[in-house]
Amino acid sequence: MVEHSLTALLRERAGKQGDATAYTYLDFEVDPNGYRESLTWAELYRRVRVVAEELRLCGAPGDRAAVLAPQGLEYIVGFLGAMHAGFVAVPLSVPQPGVHDERVVSVLRDCSPSVILTTTASAAEVAGYAEGARPPAIVEIDSLDLDSPREPDAVRPGMPPVAYLQYTSGSTRLPAGVVVTHKNVVTNVDQALGDYFGGDIPSDATFVSWLPFYHDMGLIKGVCAPLVCGRSAALMSPLAFLQRPARWIQSLASSPAALSAAPNFAFELAARRTTDDDMAGLDLGDVRSILSGSERVHAATLNRFIDRFAPFHLKPSAIRPSYGLAEATVYVATSDLGTAPSRVRFDYEKLSNGHARRCDADASGSTELIGHGTHRSTVLRIVDPAARTENPAGTVGEIWVHGDNVAAGYWHKSEETQRVFDGSLVNASPGTPDGPWLKTGDLGVISDGELFIIGRIKDLLIVDGSNHYPDDIEATIQELSNGRAAAISVPDGESEKLVAIVEVKRRRESDDDWAERLHLLKRELTSAISTTHRVRAADLVFVAPGSIPITTSGKVRRSTCGELYRENRFERLDGPR
Repeated sequence: MVEHSLTALLRERAGKQGDATAYTYLDFEVDPNGYRESLTWAELYRRVRVVAEELRLCGAPGDRAAVLAPQGLEYIVGFLGAMHAGFVAVPLSVPQPGVHDERVVSVLRDCSPSVILTTTASAAEVAGYAEGARPPAIVEIDSLDLDSPREPDAVRPGMPPVAYLQYTSGSTRLPAGVVVTHKNVVTNVDQALGDYFGGDIPSDATFVSWLPFYHDMGLIKGVCAPLVCGRSAALMSPLAFLQRPARWIQSLASSPAALSAAPNFAFELAARRTTDDDMAGLDLGDVRSILSGSERVHAATLNRFIDRFAPFHLKPSAIRPSYGLAEATVYVATSDLGTAPSRVRFDYEKLSNGHARRCDADASGSTELIGHGTHRSTVLRIVDPAARTENPAGTVGEIWVHGDNVAAGYWHKSEETQRVFDGSLVNASPGTPDGPWLKTGDLGVISDGELFIIGRIKDLLIVDGSNHYPDDIEATIQELSNGRAAAISVPDGESEKLVAIVEVKRRRESDDDWAERLHLLKRELTSAISTTHRVRAADLVFVAPGSIPITTSGKVRRSTCGELYRENRFERLDGPR
């Protein structure tokens, strides 16, 4: 048995705090007010052992067990049961009825599972994905006798160190399976909770989450972190949140010492669509941390969120902009404990040239970035990737990460693993490990001791010989349009041109008023992009909400946007160009 494995921790929780509630799931499909179903640690452990016994009939330790189940307690039982059997779990989304999920097909082909874990309600749909010369067995978790008594579990030798494969969202490439070990998870959860709570986790702390379990942030914060630290979780589905964002806020208010996480768009939805009636009698004063991660953190959105819920005693310091990636398990850095998110404006032209120079809030040609803290439990450096040397403070470079939180590599992709996970530094500063370093592919900078995230190296736009960061341009657009945006560069002869795809929602307005609003918005956006970013937008494409392709974690697929634009496949609201 791997020391400090998730399976060993589950056995420990069941033995020492068996009657304590582990996970509570609020099902809003059964009851609009949320039907509550809970499992204690002892109940969870018993069900996990039942699943593990069934899986041992389907394969051997080290085999993969894919979890394709709806959000709910069965998903958690299946995920932990796979690892308890010595299998490598593969958390995935359940395919939607009538929709062929190419991502699921790609992942199953890559990991070749010997078994698929699902539920009776989804079994028929999932069966269509059990293909191949030796198709995987299908186990319906809820059809097993989950609550039957079980004998004490014997320690099994030879359990694999790998806990699960976390498939990337594929924003810049096909999904790749990040090999995450038990040690990675335990280490990274300890690092994150140390930074979020300051090392003192309240005994009644509650993890509140609606994020999907197949996403790295949802899996760690909703499932793994409660297990590692022995605290409870209050969970719901992504659909429950999207239908009524107030449900998330209400759950935060009703959960003691709450910690939660969400991407930027969720903060925006909650601020705009939560009413005072929704908040009647509720208080957010005990919320400890709400992480903003997974996609670009927008200062204006955080301000709206804080202002909206300040009357209900939400502390600005509870909002924690965070940075991470699946290759580092999930967590890398967050804003400092006890401080409100820092907002700093930088000279955009200097930043585009690789230097972070702070400027006044009202300075023209500046861009605003959100700070991600000066203190962290993880080890990172800002590196010149070509020279493999550490960059001095104030110089933009690639973020490299080192430590036991860094995953073991990509599943069956040795060349890519070596390229990404085997970085080494030249003339490292005193106290800096030589390697191996995870090369994140993300640009960042240290300014006045604080980390700022710039964006993906692969997404860097080069227009007229100058560098431009698409995240910054998109942030400018979103503030004016209130919709998702994608900034891309498109070949134009021997150079590149900037094109922006902008989602705009039509109101109840006449055709003439709609055309006039689009005309004014296009003029306003063109001016803002030129003034702030010193670049001309060659084309602004207005499209309906939902038209911009995104990953499972909400990131814009910019390369796909480029293909759609070049093939003239966007349905323009402003008509043909």
